[in-house]
Amino acid sequence: MDLLPDLWRQEYWLPPGVTWKDLEQLPASERPDPKDLLIALPLALGFVAVRCVFERFLAPPIARCLGVKNKVQTSAAPSPTLESFYTHRSKQPTQSELVSLMALCGKTQRQIESWFRIRRNQDRPSQTKKFAEAAWRFFFYLSAFIAGLASLINRPWFWDHRECWRHYPIQPLERVHFWYYMLELGFYGSLLLRISVDVKRKDFREQVIHHLATIFLLSFSYCANYIRIGTLVMLLHDSSDILLESAKMFNYGTGWRKTCDSLFVVFAVVFLVTRLVIFPSRIIRTTLLLSMEFFEPFVGYYFFNALLMVLQALHIFWAGLILRMVYKFFKGKLEKDERSDEESEVDVEEEDRVKEEKMDQGGDCYWEKSKETLNSKLSVLTNSCVLNNLSYHRASVAKRTLKAQ
Repeated sequence: MDLLPDLWRQEYWLPPGVTWKDLEQLPASERPDPKDLLIALPLALGFVAVRCVFERFLAPPIARCLGVKNKVQTSAAPSPTLESFYTHRSKQPTQSELVSLMALCGKTQRQIESWFRIRRNQDRPSQTKKFAEAAWRFFFYLSAFIAGLASLINRPWFWDHRECWRHYPIQPLERVHFWYYMLELGFYGSLLLRISVDVKRKDFREQVIHHLATIFLLSFSYCANYIRIGTLVMLLHDSSDILLESAKMFNYGTGWRKTCDSLFVVFAVVFLVTRLVIFPSRIIRTTLLLSMEFFEPFVGYYFFNALLMVLQALHIFWAGLILRMVYKFFKGKLEKDERSDEESEVDVEEEDRVKEEKMDQGGDCYWEKSKETLNSKLSVLTNSCVLNNLSYHRASVAKRTLKAQ
């Protein structure tokens, strides 16, 4: 604490009337030390190494058992000019850039656009890669949840949240909760280290914000001895993450559609209950209101609750995606994860590519068939209009004849 003395002012970290010396009432092994957070760095690197081993040796046989298969991808035709542009400039050229590439390569715009679509498809993560990522997270969340529940089930603050603040901040740190914190912190640190090579999804920025908020939350709550409420937050989040990753695993497999759907429904219910009901009504209420029964607000109190609010905002964002998926699920239109990797939009482009290939293969024949179809529809429409007008005209003549008679 001698480093950056202004950062460690007791007014920031401790309630009014409490000093750092008061914490010395606890044995050195039972009080949190900010320097302990450095342990998370080697743990993060360790998680990265273990994950590499897991994805290399353990994930493939599990994937084979679940029938995970990679999609057959078409390779882009060799083109040094286009490949150089794709690698160093942009994966999606603008209209002006397309014109320049047409002059350089001697190809049509449609051919160049088709090449870029196929090339982007080649860079899409394979099913086995996505499965390995989901399986790794599943095993960690499952292990963390079981260990966390075992270490908290017989603690008084697990049942009575007022115990989270009784005698705060002079609360002894148990060794099992120390390692619970360090392992969770190291795991989220490893996710940040790997985020550039992991599957990028539509909520990529939200994921980065979530990881950073979680790391700040864990680090601050450890230094301020918010250990008790912090363990409850971690346990609550791990409970639904297990179901999410297990649903993904079965989704990537073959012949597990009913299992995947069942897990998704259970996950949606657990997520909405834990993140939108229990988290604000129990956790945030505890930190905002119940804590005030034991101490007055201070800087750390506001900072900690602000981080919890950031997490809650992310919960609402993801709940919106999940509810949209639930709606599509019951409508029978759910085909993929709303958070699917960002290149999933190429699926639509792939349909366009198939159409373009048909046009390239069929040439004018394809256009002639389209014209014939359009002309036939117009003919039916025209004949219908003519017949209707003729019928109306005949009816009018008949009426005038009757009147004349």
